[in-house]
Amino acid sequence: MEREGREMIARKQGSGGAAVSPCAACKLLRRRCVQDCIFAPYFPADEPQKFATVHKVFGASNVSKLLQELSMVQRSDAVSSLVYEANARVRDPVYGCVASISSLQRQINLLHAQLALAQAEIVHLHLQHAALFACTSTVAMAPLCSDATASANTSQSVIDSGNINEKTIFSIDMLLDHANIGLPMWSC
Repeated sequence: MEREGREMIARKQGSGGAAVSPCAACKLLRRRCVQDCIFAPYFPADEPQKFATVHKVFGASNVSKLLQELSMVQRSDAVSSLVYEANARVRDPVYGCVASISSLQRQINLLHAQLALAQAEIVHLHLQHAALFACTSTVAMAPLCSDATASANTSQSVIDSGNINEKTIFSIDMLLDHANIGLPMWSC
């Protein structure tokens, strides 16, 4: 908004009666740029490609009509949208910005799926940790052994004797999957 105001002031003041520099739209259309030109605040002379693309896709008269129907507050956003859509139409004449939107929607869906997998893996790891903690706390009640194999035998005997919390819904073999501890459940 500030830039538009400065440009309007500069256009009104001119340079001591000299001709005012035309905006990009008037320059491309080869017409005299008047002080209240509707294109001037949005298509400055130093950005000619911006208007050229919009003109190529939508036409200058359609853009002019659209801008005249909008309030001053909405015009800047409308021009930004027109420029974006025009650039998208030049890149992809059939789908335009819909192709970009579809691509972004696919990325969002993929990220949602990856997030769901990561959350499921966290739940799985929490269950493994809880089961491992339950097993180690039961083993801690058994007599301490200094030999590692004796300790393993003691923990296996505790598991075999059924001193594990009976409220768990998983079998102990699933909870103590020693071959896969530390490995992710899923790979992408």
